[in-house]
Amino acid sequence: MSNSASASFQQQAWRRLRRNKGAMAGLAVIALALLAGIFAYFISPDHTPYANRMVLEISGQKPGFAVQILALEKGQAPLQRSWLHRLVYGQESNTVWVPVKGWAFRNDSVVVRKYVDEATELEERYPLSQVLYGRDTALTDLARAQQAARSHLFERRYWLGTDKFGRDILSRLLVGTRVSLSVGCIAVLISLTIGIFLGAVAGYFRGWVDEAVMWLINVIWSVPTLLLVFAITLALGKGFWQVFIAVGLTMWVNVARIIRGQVLGLRELQFVEATRALGYGHFRIITRHILPNILGPVMVVAAGNFATAIVVEAGLSFLGVGVQPPQPSWGLMIKENYNFIITHNPLLALAPGFAIMLLVLAFNLLGNGLRDAMDVKGRI
Repeated sequence: MSNSASASFQQQAWRRLRRNKGAMAGLAVIALALLAGIFAYFISPDHTPYANRMVLEISGQKPGFAVQILALEKGQAPLQRSWLHRLVYGQESNTVWVPVKGWAFRNDSVVVRKYVDEATELEERYPLSQVLYGRDTALTDLARAQQAARSHLFERRYWLGTDKFGRDILSRLLVGTRVSLSVGCIAVLISLTIGIFLGAVAGYFRGWVDEAVMWLINVIWSVPTLLLVFAITLALGKGFWQVFIAVGLTMWVNVARIIRGQVLGLRELQFVEATRALGYGHFRIITRHILPNILGPVMVVAAGNFATAIVVEAGLSFLGVGVQPPQPSWGLMIKENYNFIITHNPLLALAPGFAIMLLVLAFNLLGNGLRDAMDVKGRI
């Protein structure tokens, strides 16, 4: 296929894709999720690593819950990280939060009605030197110390409520987007790499090579996917990176079968025969002339595998063999809060479940749109 013809086909495919409202809606959701994942620590209310600030007194609160906070500065402030470090890992907090129902200054102290639960409060006294971790102003200038302490008393609203550890659900939901997108991306790359290689080799060379690859595919296919993921995960250990490998190693089978079928059809066409007559090697024929002509099916399979990887990762985390606490994962959030479904606050588990459903739906809509747009028999 010439460069001009390839460019023309891509333009036609893009026009067909843009006319598909479902695919464009899915693409918009994926773009928003990608931006939320990249800038999670900047847009989430909780900027601490893994959005793991625990305030146990306000655990299990409903969406929209608001409480006054007294922020006590730590005796040793954490290091101020660079912009890039905060983007990737967040910034450790230099304060400890105490929820209060009211407060007043009394000489060189702050007297608060400490929040215990909705019906209970406890009066406590905090010296200004403790609030401001021993600043000289707390001892030399009472008015300035009280003014400085006022900035440590503020109201905090939890838009999606708090989990059983008093952590902000919205922040953990945003940071958890990274896990789902990362697992999907790496797993798809692994599955495409293995699947395209084995499928192209089997379809191009045929014979005993094809039989060996198909035997391996049938063996892997005969094992239930979830059981195979469990086996790989237990062999590699629990953790963030292990999930990438485990999911990726179980998703290449579909890719290999589709690529094999495509290559079997293309290898008999005249342009491939012409490349052989010109003396080109097998590697160049496969990589330069065959694979570029099957990018359409590859993109469709990649979108479908992305959605599958998100669901599998959530399932692994829910069962406790995926991402480990305190790192947020949507599946892990459902596991930690599913008891609230039948109690007073079901949204704690429904929010990450809805996020999984929305992102998986977005990738499926995009995959269906790509399938229609890449159909060479479709109308322009």
